[in-house]
Amino acid sequence: MKSKELFNEAKKYLSGGVDSPVRAFKPYPFFAKKALGSHIQDMDGKEYIDYCLAYGPLILGHSNPGIVDAVKKQLELGSTYGVPTQKEIQLAKLVTSRVPCADMVRFVNSGTEATMSAIRLARAVTGRKKIVKFEGSYHGAHDYVLVKSGSGAMGLPDSPGVPEETTKNTILIPFNDVEAVEDLIVNQGEDIATIIVEPVMGNVGCIPPKEGYLEFLRRITSDNGIILIFDEVITGFRLAEGGAQEYYGVTPDLVTFGKILGGGFPIGALSGKKEYMERIAPSGDVYQAGTFNGNPISVTAGIEALEQLDKKFYTELEKKGEYMRRAIGDILEEQDLNYKVVGLASMFQIYFTDRDVYDYQDAKTANTGNFDAYFHELLDNGVFIPPSQFECCFISLKHSTYDLDSTLNAIEEALKK
Repeated sequence: MKSKELFNEAKKYLSGGVDSPVRAFKPYPFFAKKALGSHIQDMDGKEYIDYCLAYGPLILGHSNPGIVDAVKKQLELGSTYGVPTQKEIQLAKLVTSRVPCADMVRFVNSGTEATMSAIRLARAVTGRKKIVKFEGSYHGAHDYVLVKSGSGAMGLPDSPGVPEETTKNTILIPFNDVEAVEDLIVNQGEDIATIIVEPVMGNVGCIPPKEGYLEFLRRITSDNGIILIFDEVITGFRLAEGGAQEYYGVTPDLVTFGKILGGGFPIGALSGKKEYMERIAPSGDVYQAGTFNGNPISVTAGIEALEQLDKKFYTELEKKGEYMRRAIGDILEEQDLNYKVVGLASMFQIYFTDRDVYDYQDAKTANTGNFDAYFHELLDNGVFIPPSQFECCFISLKHSTYDLDSTLNAIEEALKK
């Protein structure tokens, strides 16, 4: 089998045989050969209906013709310049016209860079050091947010190489817990620069906010001079044209983007209110820079992607997501399985637990062994989902009714086993 042989070869030259740990699964990951629409094909010629979609960016499906053509044309003009381009303005206008909090944009290269820069900016604006994140949330791979629960609310390094001195100003609290936030603000509010939150937690499965929770965060941060950052690397341009802030009707101070914004190419973005964004160099004193910031290839793909995402598009995807979640719920009920199907819009996941999932501790009750067996059964039957209980499945424009029904049949058979 070519994928097995390639993995053995890759382990000689790539750490763990992969370039990101989430791509590794036992006995070995399949290696991709090509992909089109809702399907991905491995090096052995087997095709899968794809609900990983590169972990979220491919909302239009693989190899979208409009994006492919636009990128080909841009490649002929150059791949990067080191000077500004008109297309950066064009994409920034598309973002600011759609996103409620977005007055200005700084394009970067990844969601990690975006959240790192947003936190730096929030600290500069407030003159405070402490940041608050929620247990189980993921905001990239930089030191300030690679933390786990420690003594009290204090975060401890979640990776060797991250000094405790770096994470001592990062505070962890449970998601969807009003009292935890209120207590924290009472005791340390004057020291807190920002609360950064995934409006929908998408890196611990899929955990939506409780009704009114985001409104509560907006109110309490405003009342206490704390910058509210929405990390919309996953939800941005997936839930609605204006992302989660449009979907839930809550406007943060700053927002970070990635994934869908790049149309399948590497990108990140920091956006927010003009009074804050003008603090970023060179107009202000908060340093942020990058050789590939505003890369014309990624920007070109992003423009083409956003221009295809209109209200009709989101209505169609919402219907697909509702159909999928409802049908999975029916399967669980028919098989008398008290697992939880969750999600919203074009996102879904099954938690292998009988507990309602509102935060990280609830998610951790899921039976990961059962999920692993479920993942491999689906894979054997031509359906590819992210190989972890703590990731989210995504639906694209190109997933047909036939794709969805075929997947539901595979899910039913997998759950029986």
